Amino acid sequence: MALVVICGQPCSGKSMAAACLAEALKESGSNHAVRVIDETSFHLDRNQSYANMPAEKNLRGVLRSEVDRSVSRDSIIIVDSLNSIKGYRYELWCLARAAGIRYCVVYCDADETHCRKWNEERREKGEDAYNDKIFEDLVRRFETPDRRNRWDSPLFELWPHREGMVGSSAAILDVILYLTKKVDSKTRDVKTLQPTIATQNTRFSEANSLYELDRATQEVSNALVEAQSQALGGPLNGVLVGQGLPPINISRPVGLPELRSLRRTFIKLTGQTSLSGRPPPSDADSAKRMFVDYLNRELANA
Repeated sequence: MALVVICGQPCSGKSMAAACLAEALKESGSNHAVRVIDETSFHLDRNQSYANMPAEKNLRGVLRSEVDRSVSRDSIIIVDSLNSIKGYRYELWCLARAAGIRYCVVYCDADETHCRKWNEERREKGEDAYNDKIFEDLVRRFETPDRRNRWDSPLFELWPHREGMVGSSAAILDVILYLTKKVDSKTRDVKTLQPTIATQNTRFSEANSLYELDRATQEVSNALVEAQSQALGGPLNGVLVGQGLPPINISRPVGLPELRSLRRTFIKLTGQTSLSGRPPPSDADSAKRMFVDYLNRELANA
């Protein structure tokens, strides 16, 4: 239904914002399941996860994979992490587009001074906190979201150090309205991303689908060539290629080069269709029927 990406400086109130948003969504009466995906869900230590680039890359990969498995049109997924790199936010946006759901970014806009203070307070309380070196590195590398980028839009901004963090805050209410508003043909302020072939996962068909398709089309081609040779150039009322299959109707001779070209085009088109539609046929009769229909259509228009 929706993917919400929470981003901000380290210790800027992101986890509190995610918790408030999740609770407010449940209280709003939404029928969609709400789930928060964060580092603690996988028992990951924040200092170890951001200790170096390979560890940070692994963390992003773990979170992205879990988001990919979880997004659907029946749930609202909240990603509670730094999400500080715009390229990574773009990857999450692509996952939302592939799933055909709503998407938004919630930015916890807290200045560096307050973030550093909250980090020190957490350390004094014995809670999870960043060590100074990692904290300064993360602050330096943070890429502020820009609503002009499609992967940062729509952008909702929170100011935890000025407004506090409660479920009734204006920004949280705006997010809930965006996520739960019903969409019709006249709606302009809520956008549901539309999947494309570029963002859709390739659908893997059965292992023998291409083999069956190739073999079936070859058998149909052979039957047509054989029928024409037996007719000795005379008219053909209909070529039968199998029991229960429609005949091939031709009003003129079809040469082998033309038949090979039609066969190659049919196989190519069937493979392209399987990316966004149903998979290629995995049984010979279905493949033959599709190829016969294609030949009748193409030869009738020739």
